Amino acid sequence: MTDAFPLLTSRNPADPADVLLTIPAPGAFAVVDAVERARAAQPAWLLAGAAARSAALGAVADGIEAAAAELADLAVREVGKPLAEARAEVARTAAIWRYYAQAPFLPVGAVHETAAGAGLLLTRRRPHGVAGLITPWNFPFAIPTWKAAPALAAGNTVVLKPAPEATACARRLAEIVRSAVPDAVFTVLPGGATEGNALVSAADVVSFTGSTPVGRAVARAATARGIPSQAEMGGLNAALVLPDADIAQAAAHIAASIAGFAGQKCTATSRVVAVGAALEPLREVLSEALRAVPVGDPADPSTVCGPLVHEGARDRMSEATRGLSVLAGGTVPDRPGWFAAPTLVEKVPPGHPLLREEVFGPVASLIAADDPAHAVRITNSVPYGLVTSVHTADLNTALHGLDLLDTGMVRINAPSTGVDFHLPFGGAKASSHGPREQGAAALGFYTSERTYTLAPAGPGA
Repeated sequence: MTDAFPLLTSRNPADPADVLLTIPAPGAFAVVDAVERARAAQPAWLLAGAAARSAALGAVADGIEAAAAELADLAVREVGKPLAEARAEVARTAAIWRYYAQAPFLPVGAVHETAAGAGLLLTRRRPHGVAGLITPWNFPFAIPTWKAAPALAAGNTVVLKPAPEATACARRLAEIVRSAVPDAVFTVLPGGATEGNALVSAADVVSFTGSTPVGRAVARAATARGIPSQAEMGGLNAALVLPDADIAQAAAHIAASIAGFAGQKCTATSRVVAVGAALEPLREVLSEALRAVPVGDPADPSTVCGPLVHEGARDRMSEATRGLSVLAGGTVPDRPGWFAAPTLVEKVPPGHPLLREEVFGPVASLIAADDPAHAVRITNSVPYGLVTSVHTADLNTALHGLDLLDTGMVRINAPSTGVDFHLPFGGAKASSHGPREQGAAALGFYTSERTYTLAPAGPGA
């Protein structure tokens, strides 16, 4: 029995002796059963109408706001998210539910003229059925929400498989959502690869956020079944700093993007590309900014860089920086928990893992570029293309000279981190597969478009 249903254990990254929960994984059959119950509940959820779905999503937003302090504290404890960021995530989570609460009233199609003769042509978007969602631990409330809310608004039911490290957060979110929707409309089943594979094999549409190898496997499995899928995967994001940039402002933005939440964001900055004369001043100011980042207890409101999520993540970061020229950080604080100092390295040899792979920790490489064109080539040289931040006073360069960036999002004079949930989110190359998330794009993903031809009945009808 133990082998068939392994235990899931969630620990506090800042104090590994603090165990939030230990529960058995439900197994593949439980996932398939949950999908079947969700599929049976889906027609009634859709036919309840726009007003009912809108009211339910609005009630979820109310529930999130009412439990905001509790939810923020839970994110601090379970995933080590600094309190200020945890509070901001919870506020964003409520805002996302409220944003999609308006979506059931949006048009779902259009009327078209026939090419010739009488009749009517219509297009109409309809839900797929059961949305299978597989989510990571780093945004334990926001990412499940920006997948589930549009899926539910469009009339789908949802089965969510969260990352094991965020099991407690997902279960608490489920309590709030289930209090606002009918039975089996929203189900959370924790677990690992077994449960995730079962969900992909049973759901009608799949949305995944996580590592690139797993995301590719999800996309392959969904494609083989002929169901829609999207996968948001890794990032190795660059910050380009041109000589005319406000170096102090750029350094502050980049330091926050490297060290915030210990760099555990797909949009974190991993490479800092300094163009021409920007290199020397940026090296000094950015190094100082990283050394000044408050590292410590994530429950302290002043903390910016808390622990990494587990010991393996911290060890991977230490291994990645071993033997490199360190400008800032490169140390492990002498304290309980899985902490690492925000780190900036330079003179990284070509082909080094830091320049090819996502470490998912508070570390970045400083790289020199001869000119903007060279900076673009450096930025595009990696397998990923999620987001690039560009720091310059020249609007022409920002808008036109960097059009060759092979990246899904470009943030000008802003940190690489940050999400505008009412706009499409996604990347290029190995960073993303399938349609975009968030905003109106999400509503399109969770529905399929049908074309109806209405011809007049014949005289004898």
